[in-house]
Amino acid sequence: MTPELITDTHLHIVNRAKIDYPWLGDAPALNRDWTQDDYATEARKVGIGRALFMEVDVAGDRIGDEIDHINDLADQPGSMIEGIIAACRPESDGFAAERERAVGHDRILGFRRVLHVVPDDVSQGETFRKNVRSLGQTDLTFDICMAAHQLPLTMELVDSAPETRFILDHCGVPDIAGDAWDDWARNITELAKRPNIVAAKISGICAYAAPDWTAATLGRWAGHVAESFGFDRLVWGGDWPVCTLGGGLSTWVGASRAIFAGCSADERAALHDGNAARIWGLAPLSS
Repeated sequence: MTPELITDTHLHIVNRAKIDYPWLGDAPALNRDWTQDDYATEARKVGIGRALFMEVDVAGDRIGDEIDHINDLADQPGSMIEGIIAACRPESDGFAAERERAVGHDRILGFRRVLHVVPDDVSQGETFRKNVRSLGQTDLTFDICMAAHQLPLTMELVDSAPETRFILDHCGVPDIAGDAWDDWARNITELAKRPNIVAAKISGICAYAAPDWTAATLGRWAGHVAESFGFDRLVWGGDWPVCTLGGGLSTWVGASRAIFAGCSADERAALHDGNAARIWGLAPLSS
């Protein structure tokens, strides 16, 4: 039986000659270029059929440059990139221009503002929340990247923008290595009650576990997300190259296939491609 083709909803590309990434100086294991070609070579071998580029927390004045660079890459023959989740600054009065550019851009499907690297009050500001609410009048989604201890703030943000479609990144960023289960699990259950979180992303978690993790280790956490949200509200993400901190892309694909091997074919198809196609208006992959 041929495994389901995967839509990877979380691909990072790094080109330090073109774009500034202030955080990479504090991440020596990732502080190099990560190219589209390197990703594609590995991704195709493990059954990934296409990818959505996820912004890489570039310097604020380089957001437009990153979009243009990725758009150029997507234009290359054989590119796997079919959409862009762009960086943004909803805390800024300039967000309206970012939103209007995105609405008129063929490849921009949504936004993300990384929130675990800024003060908690950023997401609580009225300008931030007003701007995120304004996405409810568009087809653009908003990815939430907040650490597990910030999940109560996630609920406040989601509740403040009931018409906006949110994507929860990386299973809510649990501390798997520290086995910090109770608060995270309770908050995931509560988050799942919010219907405007249209998907939780099964991604990133191999980098949050101890180096000797197993599929069973990760399965406990991914399984709780799946149980809480249901398979009609899950998407899959590779989080390359961050996943190299937890074994790499091929290892993560193998582990996630093992975790969900006992699910129905329809459930796996929804996770791997169907939900992403529906949420972002993509043509379904065929295996």
